[in-house]
Amino acid sequence: MAVDVLTVGRVGVDLYPEQSGVPLSAVRTFAKSLGGTATNVAVAAARLGRRTAVLTKVGPDGFGDYVREALEGFGVSSDYVGTSPDLQTPVVFCELNPPEDPPLLFYRSPIAPDLTLAAADVPWDVVADVPVLWVTGTGVSTEPARGTQRKVLEHRGRKAHTVLDLDYRPMFWSDVDSARREIGWMLDHVTVAVGNRTEVEVAVGTSDPDEAARRLLDRGVELALVKKGAEGVLVATREGSWTVPPHPIDVVCGLGAGDAFGGALAHGLLAGWDPVRIARYANVAGALVASRLACADAMPEPHEIEEHL
Repeated sequence: MAVDVLTVGRVGVDLYPEQSGVPLSAVRTFAKSLGGTATNVAVAAARLGRRTAVLTKVGPDGFGDYVREALEGFGVSSDYVGTSPDLQTPVVFCELNPPEDPPLLFYRSPIAPDLTLAAADVPWDVVADVPVLWVTGTGVSTEPARGTQRKVLEHRGRKAHTVLDLDYRPMFWSDVDSARREIGWMLDHVTVAVGNRTEVEVAVGTSDPDEAARRLLDRGVELALVKKGAEGVLVATREGSWTVPPHPIDVVCGLGAGDAFGGALAHGLLAGWDPVRIARYANVAGALVASRLACADAMPEPHEIEEHL
């Protein structure tokens, strides 16, 4: 199947408490949902009518079967979901307190299957030609995925639209310097970069949105988006920069909001929209997911976003 968006990276099964406002120790029951940054972005873009696929790996277990079935159910191709025969599909427990930034408990030891991606797993023709290629900072946190993702970007040749989701999560890194070095390498091979204040500080050494955007553009990035939380999103190109205000919403669970933003960003790039329009649309997509419980299942459809716009 020809695809519009290929995402590369993390996949897992999210387990959400069915009792809110209590610590994990007091939760009695959980509901499962498809999860993982790269996976959620693909689902979000598919909800907006795009043909998407995920390049990742799972374990030879029931959760791996669930991942493939759930992807297909969301309209995302599972053609590039491989299997690591000696590893288990990751699960992630979410604690819904505080709702804006819920703590996550990752079960990805000794290594997650998605971090064992090798050159033999890569559809090289798709990497070269897909209209939007989406990679993440987590994808270079360890080998062999680090070397594979580097080869993917080199093969891509900085073709538009090559997007880097900075996606910095401290538990995947030994130290900040390692993350800055590896994520920094990717900045020289992408055309779009997106992240929050913490993530841009790791990538380019400053959490100041305007200075971070300048540094991203100096690295050859054509479009930089810095999420400023309650202050909105800074959008920057070589022609100028703009701050798009946030879309107010009652937060239920902040997880997945950034991934909804990412799927909408990919959709806007494919549509040829100007950067400000993309950010406004993506802000609403993210806000809608933050007002719901779960990630992949919560991704909005076009009419929902348009109603809020």
